[in-house]
Amino acid sequence: MYNYRMNCIYCSHPIIYTLSNNQRKCAKCKRKFSMAKLEKKMRLRECFQSGTTATATAKREKIHIATVLKYFDTFRKELTEKLEIDFNRNSDRVDGYDEYLYIPKSLNVEQNINKIEHFLTMSYDNRVYNIKMPSLKKYHMETPDKSKLFLKYLRFNRVSKISTAQSTIRDFWNYFEKFIIQYKGVKSENFIYYLKEAEWRFNKRVILDYKDTI
Repeated sequence: MYNYRMNCIYCSHPIIYTLSNNQRKCAKCKRKFSMAKLEKKMRLRECFQSGTTATATAKREKIHIATVLKYFDTFRKELTEKLEIDFNRNSDRVDGYDEYLYIPKSLNVEQNINKIEHFLTMSYDNRVYNIKMPSLKKYHMETPDKSKLFLKYLRFNRVSKISTAQSTIRDFWNYFEKFIIQYKGVKSENFIYYLKEAEWRFNKRVILDYKDTI
């Protein structure tokens, strides 16, 4: 049966057939997809966008928490790609940048320097864009004295250009510190995706018409 109401989700071809098992099949690329799964993903995306926690989403949708977490991770990765595209269109409007060293407040900085997350925040049009800097683990600080010396070096040798952008950048850092508390034990390799989620939410909060980016 020919479906007149939608295009293929993979190639956007307008001719889609409904199969006997109620799946859809594209006349061009021949790929199949389930409308039930597509609708579930749309509902989960709405929960993610609205800031509903994974636990609350799982209860509301009656889905296992592991499934919700998997979808939320996918949304963060999609978001990261789209934020990069958006920034590349506006990179000529950057008016300031500064480095930030983040570590959970429960950890002693000097004793856990290898766990510091290092990123650069740039500002433009009252929005921010973040780039994760190389991990500090590669510097191999074997002793506490070396750690203290290196931390001092980082704090006094920052890449920085601050002017009227200072308020936006500082506001984001304060927002990020509060935002990240809800996520416990974020792995370093996944940190960038949570940083980007905070970036998107901060920009959306500041610029009310900055929406539908994911």
